[in-house]
Amino acid sequence: MVWPIAAVVLCWLAPGWNWWFPAGPSGTGAAMSPLGERIDDLFYMILIITTVTFVGTQIGLGYVLFTGARRSDQPEDAEGEKAWFSHGSHNLEVVWSIVPAAVLLFIALYQMEVWAEYRVQDAFPKQVIRTGPLAEVTARQFEWRIRYPGVDAEGNPLELKPDPQPTDLYTVNDLRLPSSQPVMIWLRSEDVQHSFFLPELRVKQDAVPGLVIPVWFEAIKSTEYSMLCAELCGWGHYKMKSRLVATPEDEWRVWLQELQVEQNYDGVSDESNDE
Repeated sequence: MVWPIAAVVLCWLAPGWNWWFPAGPSGTGAAMSPLGERIDDLFYMILIITTVTFVGTQIGLGYVLFTGARRSDQPEDAEGEKAWFSHGSHNLEVVWSIVPAAVLLFIALYQMEVWAEYRVQDAFPKQVIRTGPLAEVTARQFEWRIRYPGVDAEGNPLELKPDPQPTDLYTVNDLRLPSSQPVMIWLRSEDVQHSFFLPELRVKQDAVPGLVIPVWFEAIKSTEYSMLCAELCGWGHYKMKSRLVATPEDEWRVWLQELQVEQNYDGVSDESNDE
């Protein structure tokens, strides 16, 4: 009985030691996206169900073991209770088959709305569907290559096309998107299977070669988040730790304009031309 008790105590203390959900910018394990909060709710619901089941089965196991030990400890000259043998109970087997099936069915139905909102493109937020993807993230051994649309003469982002355009802008391991609003990216893989993972936002999606997968999320706070590869993709897998920088939309637009100027700079300044 020591191990189940130790497991419960350790899990109880784990959040205080940051052995829990990834700590966000707030320093707590709270999700930093609205969808992530709903995913956490699902996790806690499943945790409660499994904890009650775990504790209940351990209590039952402990009762059986201690009862059997007490019966076997009777003195040789005493008349102890005789052990009995049973071939089983059909009613009991039906109960312990139906109850877990009902619990699993409840979990499957309860999570369908959250799953659809995250995975089914028709259920994406209307703003995401209207604006389309703001960036394309391509995983490759061993980095994240990010493609943005260029900006027009007025500084407004152009539409991101499926195929690269001469006006597109690029960064490596530095994804920057607006905060406090739903945004979408296209996720690709150039070689092997990778996994796009934003732990603080609870976003995780495999990047599969040959597929273009739409992924949406919303960072509720303007700050820097971890962006990782959660799939062992080769010897340089450890190199794929990068970042997502979420900023207000006006700052993001200014950053795009600066990126365009930097990318199109040919190394010859106006001052040298004047001379």
